[in-house]
Amino acid sequence: MSAVTEYLGKNLRQYGIMGALAVIVAIFAMMTGGKLLIPNNMASLIQQNSYVLILAIGMVMVIVAGHIDLSVGSLVAFIGGVLGWMMYHWDWPWPLAVLAALILGLICGAWQGFWVAYVRIPAFIVTLAGMLIFRGLAIVIAGVTMAPLPNGFKTISSGSIPNFLRYVNLPKGSISSLPGMGWFALFEGGYDVVTLLIGLIAIGGLIFSQLRKRASQRRHGLALEPTGALVIKLVVISLAILLLTALLSLSAGGTPIVLIIVGLLIMIYTFVLNRTVFGRHVYAIGGNLNAAILSGVNTRRVNFMLFVNMGLLSAVAAVVVTARAGAATAQVGQNYELDAIAACFIGGTAVTGGIGRISGAMVGALVMGVLNMGLSILNVDSAWQQSVKGLVLLGAVALDLLSKRRSVVS
Repeated sequence: MSAVTEYLGKNLRQYGIMGALAVIVAIFAMMTGGKLLIPNNMASLIQQNSYVLILAIGMVMVIVAGHIDLSVGSLVAFIGGVLGWMMYHWDWPWPLAVLAALILGLICGAWQGFWVAYVRIPAFIVTLAGMLIFRGLAIVIAGVTMAPLPNGFKTISSGSIPNFLRYVNLPKGSISSLPGMGWFALFEGGYDVVTLLIGLIAIGGLIFSQLRKRASQRRHGLALEPTGALVIKLVVISLAILLLTALLSLSAGGTPIVLIIVGLLIMIYTFVLNRTVFGRHVYAIGGNLNAAILSGVNTRRVNFMLFVNMGLLSAVAAVVVTARAGAATAQVGQNYELDAIAACFIGGTAVTGGIGRISGAMVGALVMGVLNMGLSILNVDSAWQQSVKGLVLLGAVALDLLSKRRSVVS
């Protein structure tokens, strides 16, 4: 057990944020009388915060490499405006308009990547300029709201996976009527079997990937995570997935389509960062730029591709946000870049670069989302909500810096 304790101590930052999320959920669940965990609220939590999850995936890669991107909110508004224009004014089929929006995102990302990677203007300056440029273009294109948009397009964000299987019914009062089991009323109702299967597949994929990673580490003679720590981690994460799956299966629609989109992006980019040469180069650049250059890393190409990728993910976020609103307007995207950056830092991404995980950024985004929903249910004024999120961000960064100083001293 000492090996497990030592391992958890070394990875306190990683597991601490997961514990913090659980504590925050529990606190708001009690303060709201269980309203936070109502199945429909859980589905809304994912749908409302999908843009943060998508943008944080790209932002964590940018920050790990030692950069920052302040333009993503304006870019979402600009691409969303163009997307709406193509469907509303030009009557393009929505799949074609979505494809064109993704290509536009790649072009915008390449524009900013060129200035950062090849002209070597600091990313802070380039993306600050991009924030102004794209916001201005968004106002020109979508200054007048364009609505309605095609119903098929709107299902991207508001729709759910069809339940082509049956429901499993747990009648109301079957368990909650028992003494001391009133809290179980939350889990009584008709369960969407498709959603339950998706959750079980996710748990199976998690266990398989972790065991495969462990086997690979053993083959290459690398240090292994203690078996006890691995088991604890898998059990806790599996229970969290099972809880979320159960709540979603009881919601009105079941599994939101946008959750599948976010899940696929998480899997793809986790593989890219952890299992590809490009991912290793991103960490190398952020960890020690000079050493990366001496090792033969093409830093210009990596930096260029990071911003191309950020442009693509901004386009995906624009599609999701525009679909959820059912309209294209220049007002969207306000402070999106701050939400994405905050999610990364809360999730353990180092301010100085070189350290960060997509999984951590996702947990950070959920922390922000739970804070937003919980405070909204409690009817807390939006100004106070901003203040609370700012304090959480400041605390997360301060904790990161303090932990680094302690490790240096020890």
